[in-house]
Amino acid sequence: MIVDGSRRWAKARGLSTVEGHRAGAAKVREVVTWCEESGIQVVTFWLLSVANLQRPAAELRPLIGIIEDLVLDLRDADCWDVRPIGDFSLLPERTACTMERIAALEPAHPEAMQVNIAVAYGGREELVGAFRRAVAELAARGYNAEQIADAVQERDIARHLYTSGQPDPDLVIRTSGEQRLSGFMPWQGFQSELHFSPALWPDLTRQDFLAALESYQRRSRTRGV
Repeated sequence: MIVDGSRRWAKARGLSTVEGHRAGAAKVREVVTWCEESGIQVVTFWLLSVANLQRPAAELRPLIGIIEDLVLDLRDADCWDVRPIGDFSLLPERTACTMERIAALEPAHPEAMQVNIAVAYGGREELVGAFRRAVAELAARGYNAEQIADAVQERDIARHLYTSGQPDPDLVIRTSGEQRLSGFMPWQGFQSELHFSPALWPDLTRQDFLAALESYQRRSRTRGV
């Protein structure tokens, strides 16, 4: 899910941007329960892109704090396998440590729904990092440059993605009426179905969510070109 529209939601109501982000975080908590009730096994919420890190500090600092609190709250609920994903080195030190610690935790309930929180995430950055790690792995095994070029396979890249070991997303939902992916999961989502909801993220209703799932279920997926 590409979480979009919280700032516009706040502006339309004469509220501060921070209040919009708080409403957006509350909606994530709500949508997590909808996903679980719908039998979804893995869901990813994209909350902060690498590009978003260029926003003014007056907005960015509270937003990062809101995301950190959200991740902690979801983990403390002890209902789901919560995993932050992204380039944590781009975050403030305290937040980076929190994300790394939670990402490293063993699932409290291995059969529970996986909830990924994408923060400081960019699709191109993820692919570059995965490629570098795959090359470094082959180099550590003694391959030279020519051998690495011949040896690197799709599985080598996939193994070093943030979502390694998880299934590719069946459906990508973006709110706010914008009809683009903005670099969300370019590798994992190459065969994903897309659904663009006109609702701003904090306004998303359960009916909107179920409409997206029903739209997906009506589609004939050939998984071809």
